[in-house]
Formats: sequence, structure tokens, C-alpha cells
Amino acid sequence: MSSPDWIVLIITLTAIIAYGLYKSRTSKDLDGYFLSNRSMPWYIVLLSIMGTQASAITFLSAPGQAYTDGMRFVQYYFGLPIAMVILCITFVPLFRKVKVFTAYEFLEQRFDLKTRTFTSFLFLLSRGLSTGISIYAPSIILSSLLGWDIFWTNIVMGGLLIVYTVSGGAKAVAYTQQLQLIIIFIGMFVAGYCIVHYLPEGVGFGDALKVSGASGKLNVITTGISAKGFDWKDKYNLISGIIGGFFLALSYFGTDQSQVGRYLTAKDNTESRVGLLMNGLVKVPMQFLILLLGAMLFTFYQFNASPVFFNKAVAAKAMETPYKDSLIRIETKFNQQQIVQNALSKQYIVEKKENYKDSLRNGSVKLAGIQNEYKAVLKKALPAGSDTSDTNYIFLRFVVDFLPKGLVGLLIAIIFLAAWGSIAAALNSLASCTMIDFHLRFRGVQYDSTNELQCLQEYKVSKYYTLAWGIFSIITAEFATGMGSLIEAVNVLGSLFYGVILGIFLVAFYCKKVNSNAVFIAAILGEAIVILFFLLDRYEVIGLGFLWLNVVGAVSVVLLSLGLQVFLKKRAISIA
Repeated sequence: MSSPDWIVLIITLTAIIAYGLYKSRTSKDLDGYFLSNRSMPWYIVLLSIMGTQASAITFLSAPGQAYTDGMRFVQYYFGLPIAMVILCITFVPLFRKVKVFTAYEFLEQRFDLKTRTFTSFLFLLSRGLSTGISIYAPSIILSSLLGWDIFWTNIVMGGLLIVYTVSGGAKAVAYTQQLQLIIIFIGMFVAGYCIVHYLPEGVGFGDALKVSGASGKLNVITTGISAKGFDWKDKYNLISGIIGGFFLALSYFGTDQSQVGRYLTAKDNTESRVGLLMNGLVKVPMQFLILLLGAMLFTFYQFNASPVFFNKAVAAKAMETPYKDSLIRIETKFNQQQIVQNALSKQYIVEKKENYKDSLRNGSVKLAGIQNEYKAVLKKALPAGSDTSDTNYIFLRFVVDFLPKGLVGLLIAIIFLAAWGSIAAALNSLASCTMIDFHLRFRGVQYDSTNELQCLQEYKVSKYYTLAWGIFSIITAEFATGMGSLIEAVNVLGSLFYGVILGIFLVAFYCKKVNSNAVFIAAILGEAIVILFFLLDRYEVIGLGFLWLNVVGAVSVVLLSLGLQVFLKKRAISIA
């Protein structure tokens, strides 16, 4: 990066940290540290919810996802608006009525301690691991730009973030997310403008859409239904998006403390509900536009020279191995095919040759095939575990190679800000669950907001837990290499746990006759079933897209709870 880029990057990041620390002034107790004294207006709640979900993975990996697989990933969010309505009707008023710090406190009131502890443990495990992946995402940037070892990059990235998260708590998280999202939206708009602006003369936005569509990248709606019937292995389609996406969104926003903690900071029920409903309205269009950025980027590279592999650092390492000649040969073949593709694109748009549409799509398939051939050689050339997927680097490479000085620094800052917003909220929620569901609960200490000495002590301990989870997440990030598309990896990880957690809450809310023993056993069996389905899919025994794991988990827990309740009741009667 140039000197102006470094100046913009450092000033932006420093300003965010300073702003977060300035806005972090709350009462020095658990209510202030974890819930901002329940004082946030709906628009802060909205931005905090969006900032928690829209991590660096969203802005770094989603354009690459659309570049490689088209825009069908947007269907993943189609169930979200429905979930927001259910949350506003059921979850929000109940959580606020019982005035909980964490969602899992409610489960002890409804069932017992073991159910609360097991559910909180599942959350801590899933959120702790996914936060590590979220730290790894922006670390990719520093590693790529500076040539740093990813090990040290993860430490730097996580260390900077921990500063204001530990110091400021939920209020610092909420207010910095507000500023972060404003800067992020401005930067993404600028990036989109530059992509279209750099297209050849005579090729406008509409023409770019035409090329993307012809190449199969505007596949916003796919049914997943073929001549052989519904493809259960298809990850992103209308049916899996509405049903599986609904279950995932209901669990994530309704039972994941990183999100529950965001709307529990609101002044009252109305502010919480408006924040959630607005999120349901805004999230799908926002994700659509981010994916559209990737589709436009694909068109950009139909008219401009594209790297055969977008991770420059990894490609450079491979060139130092005996496979250098093979890589150069494949790269030459790719460049030759790209010249043909560029000519086809210009003829299709500039010369209006509609019959070139099929040739354009076939050319895209050939280019993708050559890139896969290149990646196969990379796997042989590099040590096991090396990251040979470049999906996460596609947008970043465009930013570094083509944006003007100063804007590169801004776009890099944006990815950092997105990471910090989501990770800070996650660390705050991890600390709150550890403090409330384990530390205080198993010490048998009742939280007393009127005891100033106790409040101050617990406030300090909470900071240590935040620090501890920050360190855990950094360690996890060290093992995140080679996971492919990060936006997909983090959602697959969540789907292993979210369905079961949701099932426990659904039983708590709607199955009033089910007792604690039945739901606890059902939850353990349900988690085993989800992991079994995941492994069967992974080893290709069955085909099942990861979104369906959320449905499997939730439905398994509900049905098993009902069945076990009948069985346990009959067993108790027979023993009596």
C-alpha cells in the first residue's frame, strides 16, 4: 500500500478505538458492561444487530462467493424477515419480562440448571470457534498486504480489537458499530462505483449486468428442483433458504447471546421490536447489493486481465517449488483463454451479437476449469494445510490492484471495522454467558445491583473473561487456515449447534407439559443426530445442504422431547 493508504487506514482505526472508549462510559456493574444499562434507542439496536452479523467475512468473502458461485447465496437470508416477526411476538417480550442478562437464564426458570448449563455450553463452543474464524478473516488482509506470517497477524488483529472490547463493554460495541457501518456503506458504494467506472468505454452498468447474467452469475432465484427431483445437497435455493434459513435466523437472533444481548440493550419492548423488524427489512437488500458487487467484479474481469489465482502471496510461494513450470504453463493457458473471453464479452456488448451468449457462458466454464487445474497443482506444491482457496482474496485483490491511493486504505479499514464490530459483540456475549451462567451461578452468588462493592468486583472479573475469550479466539484463528469460503465455513459451523439450541427454546415456549429431563435427553440426542447427518454428508453417504441441519436439529429436539415426556411419564407411573 502507498503512504496515503497507510495514513487513511491508521487514522480511521485509531478514531474508531478512541470513539469506542469515549462512548463506553456506563455504570461499573454487569448491567452497564453487558447491557448498556438497557438504554439504547431502536436505531442503535438496529445498527448493532446488523454490525454483529455483518462481519469482515461478509464484506471480504461474499463478493468472492458471488464471483465464483453467483448470487444464489442471497436466498440464504429469505427466511430472516419471517423469523424477525416470530421473535418480536414471542422471544422479545418474554426475555424482557423476566429481565435476564442471558437467554439461557430463562431455561433454568422453565426447566432446570443442567438444561441451562448445557445450552449455554453449546453457545459458548459454537460462538467461541466462529469468533476465531472472524479474527482470521481480516488477518488474511494484513498477511497478504505486508507479507506477515498469519500466526503473528492473528495476534495483532485480535490484540487491537481486545483493547476497546475489554475496556468498553456493550456500550462501546454498540456505538462503534454505528460509526463502523456508516463508513462501511460509504466504502462499499465507492468500490461499486469504481468497478463500473473502470469498465471499457461504452460498457455501462446495464451492460455489466447483461454479461454477468449471460455467465450465470445473476442466479438470484434457484429452486433446487431438477428432472431428478429436489436436490437436498444443493446449499442455496429458494426452498432451503426459506425453511432452513428461517430456522437458522430464528435460532441466531432468538437464542444466540451475541444477538440477544444486542436487543436487550434497548430501552423497552418497542425499541427492541422496531430494531429487529427493521433488520428483517434491511438485511436482504443489503446482502443482495454486496453479492451484486461480486457479480459486477466478475464482469470487470471479463474485460480486464484477471489473475489465475487471487492470493498473490500463496502463488509466489508455489513458484519457488519444483512445480513452477507446471504453474507457468497453466497460467499461460489461462491468459490465452482470457483473451478469447475478453473478445467475446466486447462482441456480445459492444457489437450486440446476442448469439455469443452461449459462447460467453462456455468460456467462463473453461476459465473456471483452468483455475481449478491451477489450484490442484498448488495443493501438490505447497505443504499440507496451505490455503489453496482464493475466494476470500478476490475482492481484496481488486481493491489493492485497481483503487486509487487513499481509497485502498479506506477499503482495508472497512474490512477491519466490520471484523471489529462483530467480534467485539461476540466477545461481550461470551463473557456475559461465562459470568452469568457459570461464574455467578455455580458460586451461588445472587446479583445485587445495590451492592456497589460486589458490582465493582464482578465488573472487573467480567473484563478478565472478555480478555480470556479474546485469547481463545486468537488461538482458534491460528487453526482456521484452509477452510475455503469463510462466509460458508462460519455458517456451517453455526448450523451444527443452532438447530438444537432453537429446539430447546421452542419446547420451552410452546410445549408446556414437557419437563426438564425429557428436553435435556432430547437435546443431547438431537446434537448427536445433527453431527451424524453432517458426517454422512461430508463423507458423501447422503446429500444434505448445511442449512437443513438447522431444521434437523430443531425438529429432532421437539419431537424427541414430546416422545420422551410420554415415555418418562409412563415409566414413572409404572414404578409407582
